[in-house]
Order: sequence, then C-alpha cells, then structure tokens
Amino acid sequence: MIYASIIVEALRVRPALVFWLAALAQALTWVLVPALFYSAPPGNLAEALAIGREFRLGTVYGPPLAYWLADIAYSLAGGRLVGLYLLAQLCVLVTLWSLMALGASIVGLRHSVLAILLMVGVSAIVVPTPDFGPHVLAMPLWSLALLHTWRVFGERRRRYWLPLAIELGLLLLTAWLAIALVVLLDLFLIATRRGREMLRTLDPWLCVAIVAIVVLPYALWLAQQPELLAPVRAGWRPLAPMRDAMTWLRLLGDLTLAHAGAVLLVALASGWPFKRRQRVPSLARDATPAEGRAFVLFFTLAPPLAASLLAVLYAPSPPLVAAAPVVVLSGLAVIVVAGETIRLHRQRVLAYAWLGLLIAAPVMVALGVTLLPRLLPIELRVAQPAAAVAGFFAETFERRTGQPLAIVAGDRRLAALVAAASRSRPRQFIDATTTPWLTADDIRTRGAVVLWPAADTPGTPPPEIKARFPDLVLEIPRLFERPLQGFGPPLRIGWAVIRPGIRDQGSGIRR
Repeated sequence: MIYASIIVEALRVRPALVFWLAALAQALTWVLVPALFYSAPPGNLAEALAIGREFRLGTVYGPPLAYWLADIAYSLAGGRLVGLYLLAQLCVLVTLWSLMALGASIVGLRHSVLAILLMVGVSAIVVPTPDFGPHVLAMPLWSLALLHTWRVFGERRRRYWLPLAIELGLLLLTAWLAIALVVLLDLFLIATRRGREMLRTLDPWLCVAIVAIVVLPYALWLAQQPELLAPVRAGWRPLAPMRDAMTWLRLLGDLTLAHAGAVLLVALASGWPFKRRQRVPSLARDATPAEGRAFVLFFTLAPPLAASLLAVLYAPSPPLVAAAPVVVLSGLAVIVVAGETIRLHRQRVLAYAWLGLLIAAPVMVALGVTLLPRLLPIELRVAQPAAAVAGFFAETFERRTGQPLAIVAGDRRLAALVAAASRSRPRQFIDATTTPWLTADDIRTRGAVVLWPAADTPGTPPPEIKARFPDLVLEIPRLFERPLQGFGPPLRIGWAVIRPGIRDQGSGIRR
C-alpha cells in the first residue's frame, strides 16, 4: 500500500487551491512581519519614497516607474509603509501566478504548482521583497513577459503580442536590467527556427513599435539630460581578469546560496542520500515539448549569467533583491529536468521542511529586530525610531520658523527617514547632481534641517557634510530611545537648522 499525505492528494485533486494557499500564506507573512516589527523602512525604501515624491520622468537612480508606484501606494495607504509592503507582495503574487500559468502550459498544472512550492526555498525572491523598488517590480513584469512570449512562441496565439509589448515597455521603464533581459529575449527568438519564422511576420514588428511608443517619452527626455547619464557611465570600470573572475564566482556563489532552501527540498523529495526501495506516491505528466524545455532552460540560465557579468563590470555591488527577476524560473527548471514522473519521498519531513522555510525567515527577522540589538552592539536600520525622529525635527522646525518642514539634508539614511515619516512629506536634498529637483536657492528660500549620526559629545558633523554646509550652527545632539525600551543604545543624531529666507552668506550651503 502506498501512503500519500494530504498535501500530495491535494496536489493531485486541487492543485490551484494548493497554489493560492501557499502564495497567499507567503504574501501575508511578509506583510505582517515588517508591519509589526519594523519601526523604520527596510533597505532603500525610504530613498525610493523620496525619489518617487518628485514624480520626475527620470533620475540618476534609473527609470521612474517603480518610484512613482511607491509614492502612489504610500499616499493611498494614508502615509503608512504598509501600503508599500502590500504593493511588494502583490508583485510577488503576480510573479507566482504568471509562473504557474507558464508552467501549466509546459509541464501541466500539478507539476507547475510543485515548481511554485519550490520557490519558497529561493531566498532572493522571498526575503528582501518588503524592500520595494525597481527590482521587485521587475519580477512580475518579467514573469508576465515570459508567459506571453511562450503564448506567442510555443502556442502560436497571436493576440498575446499586445500584452507582451506593453509589459516589455513597462519593464524598460522600471530598471536598467530590463535592457539585458529584452536582448536575451531577442537572442532566443533569433536562435530558434520557430522564432525566426515569427520574426518574418508583421506581429513582432508591431510589438517593437508599441514598445517604442511606451518608452519614447522617457528616451527622448533622457537624451536631453546628459548629466543624468554621467554618474551611470562613471560606474563602469575597466576589466581586470583576476579580480573580475573572482567577483563573478562570488556572485554566482551568492546566487547558488540563495537556492539553498530549494536544494534542501529537492534532496528530501528525491530520497537522497539514502533511497529506500519502497513504493512512494508520484506525480506524472505528459512529455515536455522540446521547445518548452529549451525555453525554460535558456531563461533559467541566461539571465543570471548575463546579470552577474554586468554586475562584475559595474562598480556598485548589487543587493540580494536585485537577483530576484533573474531567478524566477528556478523552480520550473528543476521540474523540467526531473522528468515526466516525480516521486515524492519523505512526505512528512518534506512538508515540515517546506513549512519551516516559509516561516523560518520571517521568524528570524522578527527575533533579530527584537533581540539582536540587545545582544550585540549593532545598528539595525529597520529598528530605528523613524516616527520619533521625524516627529521631533518636523515639529522643531515648524516651532522655530512658523513653517512646515519642507527640506531635509545631510546623512542620506537619516534624511530619507525624516522625509518618509514626516506628515509634511519634506523633500530630500542629497547634492546638486543626484537631486537636481532641489538647489541651494530652494534651501535658502524654504530652509532645511541637516542631520548626521553624532559620534562625539558636541555632535561634530562628518567632513562631507561640513564641506557642503560650512556655516552650520550646531545644536545639542538629540537622543532617541529605541521602540523597545532597553534594547540597544539610544540613537544619537547631530543636527542643525537652516532658517528660511537667509541670504547667501548665512545659508551655509556650498554647491
């Protein structure tokens, strides 16, 4: 007699229900954990809000779509970060749904849901997603583009050219990485016989025209803004074979490590390393079409290889979340390679391992935020008292000047915190190059609060802030207690107020 757990039976009978339960559980977990345990925005989320607030067509930080959506979600949520956490998990849900639909067409619905369940073990897609930004938004757009590319390539359904064109256009308005992904898409079509046949028809060229229409306003504007491209061009560095080879191997190692959970699930399900000779339940499917196998394997391997090579040549080190768009097909690739019949060993242990991977990361995050600052002398960004910091400086500026705080400057992280958490939504000034929407004249006219981490008793500003604002009148550093009393040392912030309406000699600004 073959023992089959309730999960295996559910996969056989109601695979769609299994998908939605797993996907919604993951999304709900990563909405609740940051909403309940983060007292400050994670990663670069605060700066994304500061950039999105300006609604610029483009910045040195890249295409604008993700920043616009971040500001819209924040405003719709009433100035609460939970709106951004919901938006990030909506991106994850759309990604998983599109991958399930793609997999259902290639390997069948049951095996497709099995591939989605594997994705809980890919940390690059799960853990950093509350940090909404261009790469989180690129995940669903790229996944939808892959789905609709298969619709037109593998299923010859011409009506999907239009959504594919719109998705590629929006992807190009989201992240620079999209250029490499679109090039890979073109290379795949050119390299396959069926793809070359498609390129001889009118549909793909209409697709190119629609993509051009979507991207053209941004491209024309960018062509007139050479100063925006200068920092991007400066990031590229000359080749150094030994250094670059080691960097590339490290990046590939990071990508591999991000799949550790999926590797564990595969090992448990396969019975490795001690396979017993016993009958176990299996899920069978029809043979995978050759075009589907080639499609999945190409877009599983080519994007991470291309992205890692580009990361080697570009100076800034990419964050973990940047890997999310290029590893979306990892689970489906495992299912394709595993064959038409997948036998599930150690079902009970496998279920516990999957549940553990689902809750382990959020539990570790919650424990880390609440306990780690007490055990070790470290500074966790998400544990900073953002509301107290923003409230104090906004109220102090308004009390002293009679005007709401309109501009914050100084340390990028602290300024971004105040810009994101203040009710008046002040604008953030970094420098004239990276924030061209603000000038020294704006600060002279409207005033500002300048912030920095205080390392000594008088609160001496760092050299770069002192050079930019040479005539600051320093205030006594302000101490802020942590959200959990007794956890970690107080946050010590040096600060100064630039009053509005002061002329050049008293503005304290050097451009």
